Amino acid sequence: MASALKRGCRFIVITFVLLLAVAVAAGLWLWQGHRGFADAPIGGVAADATVEVASGDAFPTVLRKLRAEGVSSGTDLQWRLLARETNTASQLKVGEYALDPALTPRELLKRMREGRTLQYRVTIVEGWNIRQLRAALRNATPLQQKTADMSDAELMAALGHEGQHPEGRFLPETYVYTRSESDLDVLKRAYAAMEKTLEGVWQARAQDVPLQSAEEALILASIIEKETGIAEERPAIAGVFARRLKLGMPLQTDPTVIYGIGSSYDGNIRKRDLLTDTPYNTYTRKGLTPTPIAMPGADALKAAVNPADGNTLFFVAVGDGSGRHIFSATLAEHNAAVARYLVTRRETLRKAEAP
Repeated sequence: MASALKRGCRFIVITFVLLLAVAVAAGLWLWQGHRGFADAPIGGVAADATVEVASGDAFPTVLRKLRAEGVSSGTDLQWRLLARETNTASQLKVGEYALDPALTPRELLKRMREGRTLQYRVTIVEGWNIRQLRAALRNATPLQQKTADMSDAELMAALGHEGQHPEGRFLPETYVYTRSESDLDVLKRAYAAMEKTLEGVWQARAQDVPLQSAEEALILASIIEKETGIAEERPAIAGVFARRLKLGMPLQTDPTVIYGIGSSYDGNIRKRDLLTDTPYNTYTRKGLTPTPIAMPGADALKAAVNPADGNTLFFVAVGDGSGRHIFSATLAEHNAAVARYLVTRRETLRKAEAP
């Protein structure tokens, strides 16, 4: 009987060991399968597919969205286990995420945990006016539109600057945004960036600059921005304007006249335009314009408060299409430069029209 009992115990032990071995093998097999799923490409999705995690979404909801976008890899249980293992289920960040077919489940969940959302870009170009800026924001997708039906006055009130003219208030740069953000969010950042840049530039101004405030620096910088796209010319043009301001001479700059004409400007500036008085006509009025006329970049702002030394009081375009200017100290020199400009301009146009 003792022998039979021993045999029974031995059978039980062997059976237990075998079952344990099977369980361990099954566990290893399942673990390896789980690891293989976690680190293999999700596939099955379009190259430009995205998924959006909305506020309040639990992981099962996100998983259903992933399935709807074509993610077929792994079982729901594998996804839930991986979400728990990577601490993602409780730390999902709201936003839109790219679904590249080569992306692995582990990397995708890591992005969702860290909030590495899909980002878009919109650029404010140096020299744009407020109409051009607002048009660019209207065309930016998928930027939410909150200001499209607002007037300029309503826009500034929405930004918290009621009564302020919007021209020149937004720093030209490329701004990053997500699907959940609006044009108002971008404008707030651009406004803050201009304020910060202008403050820094004003603090670093030359001692003898003929400007009374940072506001005047912004206005002058906008005029400089419209006069040239050549970076190295900006200090020289700023120098001409600074000397004119000191001498009480009118600035006599065409971009201000064009701004005063407004949306009716047809691309040509005529003598009657130069003689028609508006608050922005620097031929008929001395000093700076009442507001900026464009969005100046950082370089134009720096030039406005640190103009180049010299004795030049005039400048005119070379006329060859390069955008460069000839600077003169006297009216006689300037008239000669204007004559050369007209000759060069006609020759340039003739060559352009030649077959």
